[in-house]
Amino acid sequence: MDRRRFITRTGTLAAAATTLAAPAIAQTAPELKWRLTSSFPKSLDTIYGAAEVFAKFVSEATDGRFQIQCFPAGEIVPGLQAADKVSDGTLEMCHTCSYYYWGKDPAFAFGTAVPFGLNSRQQNAWFYHGGGNELLNEFYAPYNFIGLPGGNTGAQMGGWFRKEIRTPDDLKGVKMRIAGFAGAVMQKMGVVPQQIAGGEIYPSLEKGTIDAAEWVGPYDDQKLGFNKVAPFYYYPGWWEGGAALHFFINTAKWSELPKSYQAVITAAAMAANVDAQAKYDQLNPQAIKKLVADGAKLRPYPQEVMEACFNAAKETYAEISAKNPAFQKLYEAMAAQRNDAYLWQQVSENTFDTFMMSQQRKKQL
Repeated sequence: MDRRRFITRTGTLAAAATTLAAPAIAQTAPELKWRLTSSFPKSLDTIYGAAEVFAKFVSEATDGRFQIQCFPAGEIVPGLQAADKVSDGTLEMCHTCSYYYWGKDPAFAFGTAVPFGLNSRQQNAWFYHGGGNELLNEFYAPYNFIGLPGGNTGAQMGGWFRKEIRTPDDLKGVKMRIAGFAGAVMQKMGVVPQQIAGGEIYPSLEKGTIDAAEWVGPYDDQKLGFNKVAPFYYYPGWWEGGAALHFFINTAKWSELPKSYQAVITAAAMAANVDAQAKYDQLNPQAIKKLVADGAKLRPYPQEVMEACFNAAKETYAEISAKNPAFQKLYEAMAAQRNDAYLWQQVSENTFDTFMMSQQRKKQL
């Protein structure tokens, strides 16, 4: 074969193949720029940071072709309107807590945490393998978004109080910054729930406008200085045994994505989910030691108080379930998951942890 003719023909075929392949590549890996609004300020670096971790993974996994710009609460959308702007298509996605939208429907609470519900490991098991996220997305469908778990705080603290809580009667008349499902339960205990933004909690406690406040846990609470104005720090936050965050994505925008990009987003959300709790688990131990050293009076809720709150929560579940089928469906699914999980965890996790903590008390660790 003539060498010149062979080279010319081969070059022509290669050029043709490149021309044919280019559109296919462009179709499967388009260049996209999305906006994500967070319900959290940048100062809460662990919660807000979960969105940045997510966006970084998406960008790196697509060689920068899929960029998601993160905005803190209030920069383009008020924090508690994040899901609304995804629902109406103004934004492609947000990072928020499902239970912030309790006012629209109490069933939203199950996407984050409910009183005496699941801990964080149980929550992940339910979301990923117990059908929990499928049930939630069925519920979210009329709101025009899908949800993917995107972080967890672990069990939260039970709040800062200006006075000591010894019996259920000590809760009566207490004005407490607490809202949503937890507020409804606390109201049965005689508490006067107050819905106050994070930045207003400290001055409200300092002035005596409120008597108590719940926020997140040691690392985030320390930044806000609550121990200076409300010395009693209670645990556990029984209303948030494993508070989950979610990425909400507009349904139409999700449907337009290539399958490969949907897979990238799903994997990046899982990475952010794991990273957020790992970071809290690393930071909270040092923060709690510092708070106690600075004068915080760490107290467990008395058993009598816990029992009374548990019974009040059961009453609230029954009342809402009786008039809200979506809530009832999610509650029954969550409760079944919880019952099986505790049968197993009391055999494994609890026995191991109880032994190790006993050794710690003996100073053997």
